[in-house]
Formats: sequence, C-alpha cells, structure tokens
Amino acid sequence: MKTQHTIRFAAATALSDMEPGYVDLVVTSPPYPMIEMWDTIFGELNPDISVALADGDGSRAFELMHTELDDVWVQLHRVLRDGGIACINVGDSTRSLGNDFRLYANHARIVQKMNAIGFSSLPEILWRKQTNAPNKFMGSGMLPAGAYVTLEHEFILVFRKGGKREFIDGDQKQNRRHSALFWEERNNWFSDLWMDVKGVGQELGQTSTRARSAAYPFELAYRLINMFSVFGDQVLDPFLGTGTTTAAAMVSARNSYGFERDKDFRPHIELMRDSLMDYANSYLRDRLQKHLAFVSEREWPDKAAIYTNHRYGFPVVTRQEQEICFHELVAVCPVDVHGFEVSYDPLDLPVHS
Repeated sequence: MKTQHTIRFAAATALSDMEPGYVDLVVTSPPYPMIEMWDTIFGELNPDISVALADGDGSRAFELMHTELDDVWVQLHRVLRDGGIACINVGDSTRSLGNDFRLYANHARIVQKMNAIGFSSLPEILWRKQTNAPNKFMGSGMLPAGAYVTLEHEFILVFRKGGKREFIDGDQKQNRRHSALFWEERNNWFSDLWMDVKGVGQELGQTSTRARSAAYPFELAYRLINMFSVFGDQVLDPFLGTGTTTAAAMVSARNSYGFERDKDFRPHIELMRDSLMDYANSYLRDRLQKHLAFVSEREWPDKAAIYTNHRYGFPVVTRQEQEICFHELVAVCPVDVHGFEVSYDPLDLPVHS
C-alpha cells in the first residue's frame, strides 16, 4: 500500500486549482481573527483590516478578517466530495480596542458562513486545552463586576457536504472495516468534550516563525482523520502550518494535500517528514498496546460472547472490530519538489493478551 502527500507553499486560495470532489476530508485550523499574532497576516491580505484596527473598529476588522477566510470555505465546498467532512479547529478571541473589551465569536461566524454555503453542521467538539495558568479570570480580580472568565477551550467545528457518505461495493466496505476504531476509542473520541488532548509546544528554529504558528497537537489531527475517513482517502489542510495534518495522514495511511503561504515553515515540514517514520510506528504500536491494556482490565460478562480480531488475535468488544488492521510505515520517498510517497506493510505484532 502506498500514499501520496503533496505540500505547496502557496496561499490557501490556490486550492481553486484542485478538481471538484477530489477531497474526502478536511482537517485544518485557520489563523484566528482578532488574535493579535495574526494581525499582520490579515493586514497583508487586505490593508483595510490594518486601518480598522488602527481606528479601534473591532467589529469592522473582525468582519473583514472573516471575509478573507470565507473564500477558502467556498473552495472547500467545491473540492469536497458528496458526503465529505470538514473539521475546522478555531478559538474565539477576546480583545481590547480603545476602551472596548469584548468577545469575538469566531466559531459562530464560521458556522454562519459554512451553513450559507451549503454545508450541514454536525455536532461540534469542545477541546478543553490544558493550562498551567493559576488565574481563571481577566479583569479586576475579586471585585465584581469587572472580571471576565478566561477562555480555556477551542472549538472543533464539523460540517458535511451533502448526505451521508455511502460505501457501495465490496472493496469499499472491506476497506471501511479495516479502518474501524476500537470500541473504547469510539466511546472516547466521539464525545463532544475532549479534555485529554494536550496542547503542543513549538520547537521551530526562527522566533518570528514560532510566533506565527499555532499548531494543534498530532493527537487531535490523528483522531479526526480516523473518525471521519478510511484508508486511502484524500485529506486536505488549506492552512498547513507546521504540517501536523500531513503527519497524521501519513500515520493513518491516508493521502494528503496541504497549502501553506509562509515558506519559513518549509524546513520544519521537511524535518517532520524525514523523522516521522520511527515516531509513527511507535505510535501505532502504542495504540495496539492501549487496546491490550483495556481488554486485560475489562470484566467480560460472558466469555463466550467475546469477538476476536482476525489479524492480531486479541479480544474486541464488537463484531465491527474484527477486521481492524494497522499499517506500519516502511519508506518515505521524495517524489518531486512538492511531494513524497509513503509505503506501508500491514503491522504485525507479537500480541500477548
């Protein structure tokens, strides 16, 4: 089995060159409007944004920033297949401009636009980010009523284009069964509140680049890819950043395509590509070991009712888990200046239940 991964250092709007219906899943996190670290990026896209910020007109700056993102959401609807899913990680922002301190509800604005384009909203996930901050408020401390709660969560918005995806022929159904989740993973991942996914520290060489990065953790992208796609699907990230979505797609045996306008991220993405194989295979083995730990601790009410995974020989809770199969990375080879190819073998482990 092989997958293809393409990374283009171009604006996200360059995805207008992609064929309609080419993509099965989008996993991305755009620059967050009204977060100061992205003012310069938005200002380069539209100078009127910088003028609005300088004038203290937060409402106008907020809407102009989202107008820039709107063009990308329109293109996502075009390139997604019918039944395809788009997952957008975004946080709201709080900001003072002049004497006005207020919340800017980025997630609500994106939902509004996505629905207007024609996407159907699916239940969203609240990602509760772990923090070491001792204070849980902003403002005047103990004195009412001038303090404000601190935002400690972000949103993972989930949208579908068209109706529910169908798997029609025998090969499609078999591939779907191989791509299944473990029962305990399903119960944890398909929750509307994620509290067990830690944030990610930035290790980029350039301070200026690090300041512009807000990479989400590998685990977040990996979960979404495995929840909403199957082996061999095409995953797109129009705001690739440090390449987390591509990395998660590689480990998940999916194809991927990513756009990033900031070429300063290129060395980091190339380092990720070249060093990922050992990490990936260790991550997959750890996922299997976690399932082994689960089944060893579980009290099975009826031993005769236990199902067995065909490849690994360990117990699983449901019939749908019997054909789960992981693929280990065996080679990562450059194809051209824009892409690389990943080769896989079925992952076989000596399993002891």
